[in-house]
Amino acid sequence: MSVRSCYVDFAWKVIRNYIKDNLIIDIPKDLPEEMNKKAGCFVTIHKLNGDLRGCIGTILPVYPTLAEEIRSNAISSATRDPRFSPLKARELDEIFITVDILSEPEKTSHEGLNPKKYGIIVEAGWRKGVLLPDLEGVDTPETQLRIVLRKAGIDAGEKYEIYRFTSTRCH
Repeated sequence: MSVRSCYVDFAWKVIRNYIKDNLIIDIPKDLPEEMNKKAGCFVTIHKLNGDLRGCIGTILPVYPTLAEEIRSNAISSATRDPRFSPLKARELDEIFITVDILSEPEKTSHEGLNPKKYGIIVEAGWRKGVLLPDLEGVDTPETQLRIVLRKAGIDAGEKYEIYRFTSTRCH
């Protein structure tokens, strides 16, 4: 599900202020009510050509409000994704941002997977991997599971648990 909303606008404001002025903005008092709920979220930064530039998130909420969750994940996505160097001010005109608001995960099995509808989490002991739903090139449960197991460093033959969640992706 895609919607244009305040989530992405807020993430942009957070990232611009942090990258340009090294400023962590306060949570505005006039945000819509839905920004006061608790939810996990991911902030993803892409280059205009579609290449990933950063993606950090929380499966379950860490902060009291979604606004605080977005603020923290936006800064981390722009500056702390270990796969990329920190975002530079000159790149701000060359990116777009999406924010995924996650439902609470529920335990499932391979049969309950649908990569277009559900994101997944796999866990084996301390190892954990997460893959958001509805990603380009991830069209089958087998592909989704293979990718997330690799991310987690879990061998397909090991015992692991699977959880699924839905996501509202905001552009």
